[in-house]
Amino acid sequence: MGIEKLTDKQQKQEKIVEMFDNIAETYDLANRVLSMGIDIQWRKKGCDKAFEILKKKELEQITDVATGTGDLLIYWKEQAQKNGIEIEKYVGIDPSVGMLEVAKKKVDFANFIEGKAQELPIGNQSTNVISISYGIRNVVDRVEALQEFHRALKPGGIVVILEFTKQDRSGLIDKVVDFGMKKVLPRIGGLISKNYEAYKYLPDSIEEFLTTEMLSQELEEAGFEMKYTKSFSMGISTLLVAQKI
Repeated sequence: MGIEKLTDKQQKQEKIVEMFDNIAETYDLANRVLSMGIDIQWRKKGCDKAFEILKKKELEQITDVATGTGDLLIYWKEQAQKNGIEIEKYVGIDPSVGMLEVAKKKVDFANFIEGKAQELPIGNQSTNVISISYGIRNVVDRVEALQEFHRALKPGGIVVILEFTKQDRSGLIDKVVDFGMKKVLPRIGGLISKNYEAYKYLPDSIEEFLTTEMLSQELEEAGFEMKYTKSFSMGISTLLVAQKI
């Protein structure tokens, strides 16, 4: 029974990776159109919070997991320079070869490695920061991934998560947001990427995902102390920042 479940999980994970391979070339454009660019401020806020908590002017490594096309690494570098912080090494990890091909053309200052969140291809206590933006929802073995983050982070290291967490939508505004996520977003994303199913997956996966409170609890159970949580744009997106105990 256990072996069958593992196989199902692996198949589900492979299907998600294949989906991202298929939309890699149009991913950035679709993101900017769908978020109207507001996600950039959310990402920068996560970077700044991590630097604020770490209180260091020199860091050995920042690792971006499920890095996709490497967007967040660009903001890590921008915000580090803005805060007068020196970063020795930037690393981007993703299981999608298609996404990494786009990332390598776009980001010339980072090392990119094909790899999974639940099996990080980096050493124990090797990185000061691990970030994952809109990717933890796509990790089937999420608990194992959080444990991996703990293993790879240096003592006192920071994990930064940006994600679409599940919300209890009951008010009028909530219903409008819900309509946009379920009806409008898949159509626009589908038009840009020529892959309607990939963008229909997004709202469906949010419905199946955790609330902010549940994700915070999983982080604490993995050995982290929650330092900061903030929701953006009527709860569409949530920033969680936690520190390795």
